[in-house]
Amino acid sequence: MYRSHVLVCGGTGCTSSNSQQIIDALETEIAAAGLADEVKVVKTGCFGLCALGPIMIVYPEGSFYSEVKPSDVPEIVEEHLLKGRIVKRLLYKETVQESNVKSLNETNFYAKQHRVALRNCGVINPENIDEYIAVDGYEALGKVLTEMTPQQVIDEILESGLRGRGGAGFPTGRKWSFAAANQADQKYVCCNADEGDPGAFMDRSVLEGDPHVVIEAMAIAGYAIGASQGYIYVRAEYPIAVHRLQVAIKQAREYGLLGKNIFGSGFDFDLDLRLGAGAFVCGEETALMTSIEGRRGEPRPRPPFPAVKGLFQKPTVLNNVETYANIPQIILKGADWFKSMGTEKSKGTKVFALGGKIKNTGLVEVPMGTTLREIVEEIGGGIPNGKKFKAAQTGGPSGGCIPAEHLDVPIDYDNLIAIGSMMGSGGLIVMDEDTCMVDIAKFFLEFTVDESCGKCTPCRVGTKRLYEMLDKITRGEATLEDLDKMEQLCYYIKANSLCGLGQTAPNPVLSTLRYFRDEYLAHIVDKKCPAGVCKHLMQVTILTDKCKGCTLCARTCPVGAIEGKVKVPHVVNQAKCIKCGACIEKCKFGAIVKK
Repeated sequence: MYRSHVLVCGGTGCTSSNSQQIIDALETEIAAAGLADEVKVVKTGCFGLCALGPIMIVYPEGSFYSEVKPSDVPEIVEEHLLKGRIVKRLLYKETVQESNVKSLNETNFYAKQHRVALRNCGVINPENIDEYIAVDGYEALGKVLTEMTPQQVIDEILESGLRGRGGAGFPTGRKWSFAAANQADQKYVCCNADEGDPGAFMDRSVLEGDPHVVIEAMAIAGYAIGASQGYIYVRAEYPIAVHRLQVAIKQAREYGLLGKNIFGSGFDFDLDLRLGAGAFVCGEETALMTSIEGRRGEPRPRPPFPAVKGLFQKPTVLNNVETYANIPQIILKGADWFKSMGTEKSKGTKVFALGGKIKNTGLVEVPMGTTLREIVEEIGGGIPNGKKFKAAQTGGPSGGCIPAEHLDVPIDYDNLIAIGSMMGSGGLIVMDEDTCMVDIAKFFLEFTVDESCGKCTPCRVGTKRLYEMLDKITRGEATLEDLDKMEQLCYYIKANSLCGLGQTAPNPVLSTLRYFRDEYLAHIVDKKCPAGVCKHLMQVTILTDKCKGCTLCARTCPVGAIEGKVKVPHVVNQAKCIKCGACIEKCKFGAIVKK
């Protein structure tokens, strides 16, 4: 028995902040202090507060240390682990109180969260199957194989109201029931762990922090529909997730939890990994299956749907990582427990990757129906630098922008669609008053153009023409007629594209037109970018009453566009200026502005 456990985040975010060096330093210092038999260091998954890494929590006190450096480790070991004195200067500031340390669950970031899919992330060692089993791991699989029929499993998932967490929100139980009803000599269960949306890292964090939950859920799905083989399609750019999945699959096989005759039930099920090459279109179910088959990842016309003819033309169930992460808990705690969270048509919780202009960047899981205001202002800590909230982008390139007027709309599948956005996989990017909404739409269109597989003309050509129109607007070269044509093109692409990538590609444009049309008109009519972002429509100007003639801006300018003598107000040569903004960042007197 250890008297103390030191949990260190080993997710991608903290690993990039050198958390492995923290772990190595801890083990060295703990051994040197003679505490190796009393203190255990555990590498876990993501805690959620990604901006504060490397993160460390010491139990049983629950002391939350953030932004830890290797040089801090000797002090933590000497003071806290050896002498029992918490090092308050290294604690997450919100947990520090005069007489004691506030629980992490009482902080603004965690107080309104309810972790179901993320329940084991940051709690267990993801590379140790025994730790997963210790927190009820594989108990749900044992229950379905020994106590439930396949139809009872499907009925429980149907009753729970669980909807797919990867995009459109199709009811999971219905998808499983369709596949179960189709007879075949072979069926498949697939997991979409491709996650290509810019700013999204929900599925990656689950795989890194709790890989066994996906394996267990896929085995349950296999039993429910009569499948004996599963595939996890994960992007190769997720090396930590891939490694932990490989370790988890190996351990599950060794424990008899994958393979032949699982739990002595006569049920056979095994899993394999397939690595994606980073094609966004392979997040679409038929394109993903085509890629697993070893062919170029392109979508197929539907019908037939995958439940009838999916992978290798056999009945197939495909869900994403977060959807599967909910399954074992639904089986163990029941459909009524899951339905007690969320809204009437959107049950349970949703994981969001919170990024952009927000104080607490990271991973959050909240009950469906939580408002955007609660996520941004309370959990997220608000907008930095006193700036105003302008919009939030949900659903990535397939979603839309939610303006401030809808801050109090409860977030669920139907409400987001009603206001011109969508849930998507769960990326949530916050934007402040300095964001140009035309530029945001252009950014997502550029991404979509690059990621289009090119199979259908409306997407291949239409998104390219749409991007060119947006570029024309940001250059101040467009007319009001161009704006009308652009809107018409959006609806054409939505109606005629083959798959979800093309059908949702115009959403960022349509939502910004709906809520921020005045910005489009400013670019077209006034030839100005209100946010001062679009370079072709802005000028960098030096305010003569504030300029001290220090010459720092002139020395910073990469193209020599700033002219002037020492102690004399400088001027910007607009013909040379490339609007890079370097001079604005360097000026100590606030004398340089964008107009």
